[in-house]
Amino acid sequence: MAKVRTRIAPSPTGDPHVGTAYIALFNRCFARQHEGEFILRIEDTDQTRSTARSEQDILKALRWLGLDWHEGPDVGGPHGPYRQSQRSDIYRAHIEVLLENGQAFCCFCTAERLDALRVSQTENRQTPGYDGHCLLLSEQEVQKKRAEKQPYVVRMKVPEEGDCVFTDRLRGEIRIAWEQIDMQVLMKSDHLPTYHFANVVDDHLMEITHVIRGEEWINSTPKHLLLYQHFGWQPPQFCHMPLLRNPDKSKLSKRKNPTSISYYKDMGYLPEALINYLGMMGWTMPDGREKFSIEEMQSAFDIDRVSLGGPVFDVEKLDWLNGKYIRENLDVEDFVAAFSQWAFDPVRISRIIPLLKDRVERLSDVIPLAGFFLSGLLPVSDADFKHKQLTSDDCKKILQLTVWQLEQLPEWSREGVEQLCQTLSQFLDIRIRETLFPLFIAITGKAVSTSVIDAMFILGLDVSRARLRHAIDILGGVSKKEAKDLERVLRELENYVRPVQA
Repeated sequence: MAKVRTRIAPSPTGDPHVGTAYIALFNRCFARQHEGEFILRIEDTDQTRSTARSEQDILKALRWLGLDWHEGPDVGGPHGPYRQSQRSDIYRAHIEVLLENGQAFCCFCTAERLDALRVSQTENRQTPGYDGHCLLLSEQEVQKKRAEKQPYVVRMKVPEEGDCVFTDRLRGEIRIAWEQIDMQVLMKSDHLPTYHFANVVDDHLMEITHVIRGEEWINSTPKHLLLYQHFGWQPPQFCHMPLLRNPDKSKLSKRKNPTSISYYKDMGYLPEALINYLGMMGWTMPDGREKFSIEEMQSAFDIDRVSLGGPVFDVEKLDWLNGKYIRENLDVEDFVAAFSQWAFDPVRISRIIPLLKDRVERLSDVIPLAGFFLSGLLPVSDADFKHKQLTSDDCKKILQLTVWQLEQLPEWSREGVEQLCQTLSQFLDIRIRETLFPLFIAITGKAVSTSVIDAMFILGLDVSRARLRHAIDILGGVSKKEAKDLERVLRELENYVRPVQA
């Protein structure tokens, strides 16, 4: 029997997500329990959104949780490179094989034609998908267009009839009609592969034996199996894990729950508690214990005992578990070390002190001024938002638009936060002082404090977003109707931003 090899393949396009850690944990436990190997690779073919900073944040976050890997971009290995952006020649060679064998085809359709096709299909209540237009091109026409450097993508051919039938480790036999499967783009016009193509090529070349991933990929499995078939490769075993859920059973999302690993680190959660909690998502120890180490989970792990019911990521339960770890695992000396490492991180302190140094007369003045930097959600009330010029609804509007705008910043920087606030002030035709007032209350807990823009930059997106949302909830929350109205305002704001930035 081949050595068990599993992988996690995060995309470096944002914050390190707890869902990534959840899937990584189960892959790692499965591989190690079978004396196999766990691999990490970076799926960075989305060149417009992928960043080196995001990659480093993901690697650091996973290591903070106690996860490690046998092969990866930072540790090397015999199956590298472990970044897809560095494997372009490999993908192009494999694409040519499919083209030569007639299992894929060049598609020269313009974005305008594809948009019109989607509109027509939607109007006629048809399932949106590619209509096979470029399949009608002759080989001579295709070669002529390629020679003329006309932009094209490469799509896979898909059977028109019958079903794709495969076995899932947790779910048994799954049957999906081929008519539901689109002619997937395999290679984009920039000659970089799509996820679906690179995923299959890399899994085969890296000798992955078991693909353990989220259930959102079930409907994509026929595309992957078809590629394995075209290349004559043995496919891995598939195991689709249940998705993490919000308490209302909707898919876990940052709009309803903090999803960034960095948020939990910044809020003072212990990594042992968070990884323990992720291990409880859809799986339990044989003896029913809720508190267990990653080593204990690995020793007792049996993937066939994973429950398919959507595991609920409940922050209150995580708080309870984190409290148990603090009380039961940390003596006074350990607590001092953990708190000092969290609260007095040299990088964070070096940013905070310049904001305070000119405002203090005694060292004892520091905590009253800087206490909000070392806090979680602040104990503010609706009374704190009383203002002569702004109503409660005005404050909610400013806070909600700020949250949405912060989430769209391409890079987290002080300048970006400041520009956002200035633009919002101009757009709303409200003085910057009034615009910043609800932000001061939400972020610092006071109407007057150190620079709220500096504070948001130092606290980071995750904590800033959590405090702004908390303030919105304190003010009564945003109803569905209010959200729709504010989304219209947001679109107007985005159109207003463009000429300002130009």
